[in-house]
Formats: sequence, C-alpha cells, structure tokens
Amino acid sequence: MYKLKYTKTFEKHLKSLSRAEQTAVANKLKLLIKDPFYPSLRTKKVRGFDDVFEMSVNMNIRILWRYENGIIILLLEVGHHKDILGV
Repeated sequence: MYKLKYTKTFEKHLKSLSRAEQTAVANKLKLLIKDPFYPSLRTKKVRGFDDVFEMSVNMNIRILWRYENGIIILLLEVGHHKDILGV
C-alpha cells in the first residue's frame, strides 16, 4: 500500500472543488493507494513527462501524480480536465 503526499497546488485546487467532487476524489484516492492501476482510475502516463501519471476521478476531473521513493505517491494537481491538461 502506498502513502499519499500532497503539493500545495493540489490542496488549493482540491478546496476549490464542490463537496460532491471532493468526496469523489477521496473515494478514488482510496483505490489509488491500494492499486495505482485499478481499472476505474484509467491511469496513464502523461505525454511529454517521464514520471507523471494522470488518473480519472470521473469524466471531468483528473489528478496528476508521480511516484516518490517507490512508496509514496505525490499528488501534483487536481481539477477539471480542461484546466489541468489544457484540453
């Protein structure tokens, strides 16, 4: 099982989400710490970055993260897909 660590950017943007969105994020993070490639997370590497991954909370919200020291997942960013990936 992995441990989670948060960047200040992640924490700031998490607070800007609605309560329902925050709950959805919390539920997906429970899956992430058990298995970063759990099917419903739809985890994939972000193009152009060797060590950054993207996961889906739902069809609109994404989380960017990377491994740190092999036992920690550093949560980099959370937000609406168009805002964090420029789509």
